[in-house]
Amino acid sequence: MSRLTVVDFKSEVADRIVAIQGNEDFKRSASDFLRKSVEPKYSYNYFWMGRPIIQYPQDMVAMQEIIWETRPDLIIETGIAHGGSLILSASMLALLDMADAMETGATLDPRSSNRRVLGIDIDIRAHNRAAIEAHPMASRIQMIQGSSIDRGVVDQVHQIAKPFKRVLVCLDSNHTHDHVLAELEAYAPLTSVGSYCVVFDTLIEDMPADAYPDRSWGPGDNPKTAVWKYLETHPEFEIDRSIDQKLMITVAPDGFLKRHR
Repeated sequence: MSRLTVVDFKSEVADRIVAIQGNEDFKRSASDFLRKSVEPKYSYNYFWMGRPIIQYPQDMVAMQEIIWETRPDLIIETGIAHGGSLILSASMLALLDMADAMETGATLDPRSSNRRVLGIDIDIRAHNRAAIEAHPMASRIQMIQGSSIDRGVVDQVHQIAKPFKRVLVCLDSNHTHDHVLAELEAYAPLTSVGSYCVVFDTLIEDMPADAYPDRSWGPGDNPKTAVWKYLETHPEFEIDRSIDQKLMITVAPDGFLKRHR
């Protein structure tokens, strides 16, 4: 068997993704799985380095690929919950630090890093804050309690982000159209050129109207409708559909926004 270069393999991946889009049976199966996985809370069953992470495994893999590709100095996340996503991001930044040190021969202090994860949540429960602050990845994490669209919080995030050159943004808090659109207006501009603003739970638009009976969002009022509205006036972003087309099972179809300029 011939040895494939990374470029060759990436080319094969691109071809496979294109082929998947013509596989209607596969696409129906993936869509059916997503619909049926919501009621039993399938995404609530996973952990990252010991902390609950309410994400599908496919999206976890996508995030590590994005972080490795974009090599951010700062990751901004709205929505904290149990902190698993913060820990995932911080652990990937720790791996970037390690890779940099190995490439340059520099001495690495694992507790010290110029890379940061900034999490924002309107209600950081005391037990979750304590667990995150006690985690080995805690030195890379900063948290702000408050509404992600409150002017004071937005100003604080912008001030914190000033020294950082490469920024990745992840939006995963309140999923109503108006809230997500306000988050996009507040935080998407912080996204570095070549990096991503990832909007989670855009799949709500494609789910049955009764899929979230205890929530204030649903078809017509959700993160995907906010993304569509935001992109009407922000051509610097484009949807990178190759990601959700590759994943097939993701909560973020049309939600991987790449900044091109």
